[in-house]
Amino acid sequence: MLDALFWSIILLVVGIGLVAMELFIPSGGVLSVLAGVAVIGSVMMAFSGGVASGLIVLAVTLVLLPLILAAAVRWWPYTPLGRLMVLHTPQPLPDGTADTPEHQELQTLVGRQGVAKTKLLPSGAVRIEGRTYDALSEGTAIDEGQPVRVKAVRANRIVVAAVLPDQPTSRSEQSDILDEPAENLGLESLQDPPW
Repeated sequence: MLDALFWSIILLVVGIGLVAMELFIPSGGVLSVLAGVAVIGSVMMAFSGGVASGLIVLAVTLVLLPLILAAAVRWWPYTPLGRLMVLHTPQPLPDGTADTPEHQELQTLVGRQGVAKTKLLPSGAVRIEGRTYDALSEGTAIDEGQPVRVKAVRANRIVVAAVLPDQPTSRSEQSDILDEPAENLGLESLQDPPW
């Protein structure tokens, strides 16, 4: 009976060790299968020594195995292999957005002027310095073609407000030259060449 209990405990320790190793060494599940075989063999070996010893080893296995798994999973991201496999997300800024290159680029637009490419009710698109951005209006609807100024950046969207008529904007910020009709650009008609 003591011989069966001794081998049962040895198999249980080996099984638990293999389960922990599976979390730290990528084996494609081989170590997990071996751990399962060792734990089942441990319980079977304990029952071969007697029902009481079998129930004790079974109870210890059912309590100890989940505790060891939980501890291994908790510490796994801090191991060398875990640091390689776990993705580390950028830390959020105080307003809840991530500090990404896109967000930093949008932050440079604060204070700049552009023109509404679509109607903003409250969201839409604006053109600033030749590029189109997703935008939210600051409370009121903004018509297409109306000049806007960037007030803030929230969650990778810029917040704009309409520029009042008494506030000047440069022609390059009002529209893209490619959006203008040829007649407005001062070009002669292309229908009748001069030669």
